[in-house]
Amino acid sequence: MSLSFNDLFGRNPIVTASAPGRVNLIGEHTDYNEGFVLPAALPLATTVELAVRADPTVRVWSAELPSDQPQRFSLESIARADDWTDYLRGITWALLDHGVTHGFDLRVSSSIPVGSGLSSSAALLVAAGRAIRGAFHLAIDDLELARLAQKAETDFVGAPVGIMDQMACSLADQSSALLIDTRTLDYSRVELPPATALLVIDSGERHSHVTGGYRIRRQECQQAAAALGVTSLRDVDHRDLAAIDALRQPLNRRARHVVTENARVIATAAALRAGNVEEAGRLFCASHASLRDDFEVSTPAVDALVEETRSRPGVYGARITGGGFGGAIVALIEAGRGNEIGDASVDHHNTRFSHRAAVIVPAPAYRR
Repeated sequence: MSLSFNDLFGRNPIVTASAPGRVNLIGEHTDYNEGFVLPAALPLATTVELAVRADPTVRVWSAELPSDQPQRFSLESIARADDWTDYLRGITWALLDHGVTHGFDLRVSSSIPVGSGLSSSAALLVAAGRAIRGAFHLAIDDLELARLAQKAETDFVGAPVGIMDQMACSLADQSSALLIDTRTLDYSRVELPPATALLVIDSGERHSHVTGGYRIRRQECQQAAAALGVTSLRDVDHRDLAAIDALRQPLNRRARHVVTENARVIATAAALRAGNVEEAGRLFCASHASLRDDFEVSTPAVDALVEETRSRPGVYGARITGGGFGGAIVALIEAGRGNEIGDASVDHHNTRFSHRAAVIVPAPAYRR
């Protein structure tokens, strides 16, 4: 049985705030290259309850780790602990210069599966930031909060992420996708055609942005940009593909993915706005092939799950979503068929792979 805020801290919270997870429809590994992305909010969220203290002590607890005691740190010396609390330490650290004057007690609960590529970390940062903003009446808008959440994750936690996740968790909603230019931070909303829906399946393979291939891919993109004589791969396009192909391996393939993926984001937004679901689905599939072959961030199990899902009637396209190396897939499908398609794909997948896939959207109740 989960402990309430009062059970933990002997009083009631003064602020409750939440932030959704996100699924990226298309635009993978383009955000830290100052490119375009198209995320949407999920019907899954992280919720934070908070009450201000009279001293500089911060106590935090998560319902996902119910056997743990509340962990402590002080505003006077915030250091990494190399565990999940680093995200709370990081957002507190990022907000210190914005009017955080006292410590606080904080309780976290979440329905977003960790390591699924659905922005559980960004949702935690944004939810905590919203709670702290409300408790201390900070003059910070949602876009600035996304910037500070990214600063916490990159500069404090040490995960070299772009700003897509934080902007999606802070600004997106479930009625539309958010087309973001990550260079200018301009954004606009893109509604899904009414006869379509999104299906999200967690492959069961966990991933992390803090270590591993994600960091290497970012470094490779920086090296490719330098070799092409630009500050960012945003500054090259399809007219530069001959120069990109002439780069050494694997920098040519990394750059080719980013350049073609940026074009696919713009084309997908246009297709969705025009109601051309077949074209949008084709672009989903092309994105997955590029992530699999040029960027090499998929896995055999994820590839199999994508193929299994998109082979089913009613599916326009499917692709890996998130940073890769495991995580979730997203499919554009006919409205009303999510549970049918998702359950069939998961059942088949789980007979072949040890990682247990589960339907995340449309019905969290269908998790296995």
